[in-house]
Amino acid sequence: MISRIERDEEREERIHNEVIVDAYDSEEQAMGWFYYLAETMPFPFQARCIQEVRKSPLKMGETVTVIDMIADDDSHEMLVEINLMGRTMGVPLYQLEPIDVDEDTRQAIEDWQYWVARGYQFG
Repeated sequence: MISRIERDEEREERIHNEVIVDAYDSEEQAMGWFYYLAETMPFPFQARCIQEVRKSPLKMGETVTVIDMIADDDSHEMLVEINLMGRTMGVPLYQLEPIDVDEDTRQAIEDWQYWVARGYQFG
C-alpha cells in the first residue's frame, strides 16, 4: 500500500520499541496497540471528528465523549466507545482528534493515526 504521509523516524522508533516490541504476529501487534492506547488515554475525554468514514455515523467537526477502548477480536482496528447525543457506539479511533488532553494522550492517538496513514497492517 502506498503511504499517504512522510515517514517519521522518531515515531517509527517509538512504535517499534514501545507498541509492537516483541510482537511476532498480527494478533500480538493488535494487542500491543490496544494496550498502548488503553493505558495511555485517560477516559473519558472529548474528541472531534476529523475524517468521515462509511462505517461511522460521525460527521466532520462533531464533538463526542470517548468513554473507553473496545476490544474487537474480529478486526484489528482500534475502536473506541463514544457517547453521542445520549447513544453509546463504537467508532474508529483514527477519525478522532482529542480535545484538551495531555501530551501523552495526543501522541498515542497521533501514533495510531500515523500507523493507519502510512498504510501499515498487522502481520
